[in-house]
Amino acid sequence: MQPRNMSMSGVVDLAAVKAANEAKAKAEQARAEAARQGGTGAVPPSSLVIDVDEAGFERDVLQRSTEVPVVIDFWAEWCEPCKQLSPVLERLAREYNGRFVLAKIDVDANQMLMQQFGIQGIPAVFAVVAGQALPLFQGAAPEAQIRGTLDQLIQVGEERFGLTGIAVDPDAQEGAPAQAAVPAGPYDALLEAAVRALDADDFAGAAQAYRNVLADDPGNTEAKLGLAQAELLGRVRAMDQAKVRKDAAERPEDVEAQIAAADLDLVGGHVEDAFGRLVETVRRTSGDEREAARVRLLKLFEVIGGDDPRVTAARSALARVLF
Repeated sequence: MQPRNMSMSGVVDLAAVKAANEAKAKAEQARAEAARQGGTGAVPPSSLVIDVDEAGFERDVLQRSTEVPVVIDFWAEWCEPCKQLSPVLERLAREYNGRFVLAKIDVDANQMLMQQFGIQGIPAVFAVVAGQALPLFQGAAPEAQIRGTLDQLIQVGEERFGLTGIAVDPDAQEGAPAQAAVPAGPYDALLEAAVRALDADDFAGAAQAYRNVLADDPGNTEAKLGLAQAELLGRVRAMDQAKVRKDAAERPEDVEAQIAAADLDLVGGHVEDAFGRLVETVRRTSGDEREAARVRLLKLFEVIGGDDPRVTAARSALARVLF
C-alpha cells in the first residue's frame, strides 16, 4: 500500500469530546497539586510507547491527549509493512522525548477500534489531540515524511491547544503521572466579563474578553466555546435574515450565501440543517471556496461542542467528502 498524505488542516476542529475535557480538567488539577508538593511528575522513557486496547482507549488515548498529542499506530502481526513502520515510529517517539506519545493498537485484537476509525488497510497512522482524532498517513511512509508530519502535529498541538508535551526522566519510576506546565490563571474575572457582555448583546466585547483568555491559555475550553458563540451571534445580528434565506435558496452554488444561511440555521436551532448544508457545500466545491465552507463548519462544531452526537455525525460526513 502506498502512503497517502493526510491534511493537517482538519486539526483546527480540536473541540474535545466531553470525556476528554473532563480529563483535561482533572489532569490540570493533578499537575497543580504535584507542583504544590514539589514533584516533577516526569515519566520514564518506556511510557512514550504503549500498547492500547479497547478497554484502555479512553484512559490511555483520549485522556492522555489532553496533555500531549497521541499518535496511533494501527498494526497487525501478519502485516509486513507494519514491521517496517512500527520500529521507526517507536524510535521517533523516544527521540522526540515527550513531545508525543505513541499508542500501538493491534487491529486483530481490537476490531471495534479499527471500525470506529474507519481503517481500510494497515499500517494506518492517526493522531488524537485534545480528544479529537485525525488521520496522518497510511502505509509505510518514508522517515522524512513521518518527521515532517510529526513536527506539524506538535506545532498545531502547541499553538492551538497549549499542549506542551510531558517531561521525561530516565530515572523516573514506572507509572509516574505525566506533567506539563501548570496553566496560567485564574481567568474568572475575564470569563465573567465575557458573560456579562453576552448578556448585554455586546458580542464584540465578549469575543475580545475570550480572546484575552486564549492569548494566555490557548487550551481554555470555556473560552474557546464562548468565543465561537460570540462570533456567531455577532455575525447573525448584522444579517438581513430574509435576504440571506432568499439568496441561499436561489443560489445554491453561492458559497458565501450557504455559509451565511448555515449560521442562521444554527442560531435558529436547526443544527443538523446547518451542518448538512456546509458538508454539501464542501462536497461540490474546490479550492478556496471549499476551504471557506470547511473552516466555517469547523467553527460551528465549536459552538455546539465536540461531545454532541450531531457533531460526531457531521465530522464523519465531512471526512467522507474530503477524503
